[in-house]
Amino acid sequence: MNVERKHVGDRMSKVVIHGDTVYLAGQVAINAPGKSVAQQTEDILAIIDTYLADAGTDKSKLLSANLWITDMAHFSEMNAVWDAWVVPGKTPCRACVEANLANEKYSVEIMVTAAL
Repeated sequence: MNVERKHVGDRMSKVVIHGDTVYLAGQVAINAPGKSVAQQTEDILAIIDTYLADAGTDKSKLLSANLWITDMAHFSEMNAVWDAWVVPGKTPCRACVEANLANEKYSVEIMVTAAL
């Protein structure tokens, strides 16, 4: 089975397609570093929309999502943006944990897997 990689860098590919499955690397708010959790989450989800479209799919076909947040005190703020973004009735399996991220400017990181 063929493996297609998109947005390939030295360390990782942002998108990997294998069979009928699309894997996205963890995304951070590259357009909103240091901003509120809501603004960062909105930016990340817009980036995810772009990468999913580039792969030929969309958020209605999400299979799973992993979310990392640096402070669970902002969990509701992040969830408000997430809940407005996901397609009702087509929500993915999801896990969310509190964790330190590699760069202190970022408060949220999201990684998703989708079907084609």
